[in-house]
Amino acid sequence: MPQPAVRTVVIDYGAGNLHSIARALSRAGLAPSVATRPSEARGADLLVLPGQGRFGQVAEMFARSGFEPLVREHIAADRPFLGVCVGLQLMCNGSEEDPQVPGLGIVPGTVKRFRGRVRVPQMGWNTLMPNGDSPLLRGVPPGSYVYYANSYHAVLAGDAALAPGAETTYGETTFKSAFTLGNLHATQFHPEKSQAVGWRILSNLRRSVVAAVAR
Repeated sequence: MPQPAVRTVVIDYGAGNLHSIARALSRAGLAPSVATRPSEARGADLLVLPGQGRFGQVAEMFARSGFEPLVREHIAADRPFLGVCVGLQLMCNGSEEDPQVPGLGIVPGTVKRFRGRVRVPQMGWNTLMPNGDSPLLRGVPPGSYVYYANSYHAVLAGDAALAPGAETTYGETTFKSAFTLGNLHATQFHPEKSQAVGWRILSNLRRSVVAAVAR
């Protein structure tokens, strides 16, 4: 039986590595377009929000982009969404990095800096320990390596803290490195830079989106 077509849109608000994530999504079977205006993204089955850089600067760029109402509407309708790196952090209430700049507050939690005697930022490969039944992590063995570039991590609260996903330990800190809440998915690591494991995660995302579109 043919699968329904999936319209995937990567949001370009000036703060993400768009070429890498678009190429990885294409390789996983989610041929994306890149939207620089909200009107270009309206009606998407899957929205992808990348992000890299300082939290406050990224949050302010996103606020100026005009995409916020569309993203809120999309997530409130429980339509598939993926946030990557600072795209995950923007979902939270705010960050210690720039406490005067609010996040979107869609997922309860605060972004905090790594503590202890560790090199910051965390740059390179680290392991995942999947927990629960996130569709993103199905078939991903515990201890699989993925690629990080982060000085901060999300400390989630309420139901979000118990959401299925994965944890990662860096130094003395164990943090939520991926989570799924309904059709909202987010990863602190970069699946587009995580080779075979990243491809598996994005392929899992495609299957989850196809199932959501078919319902």
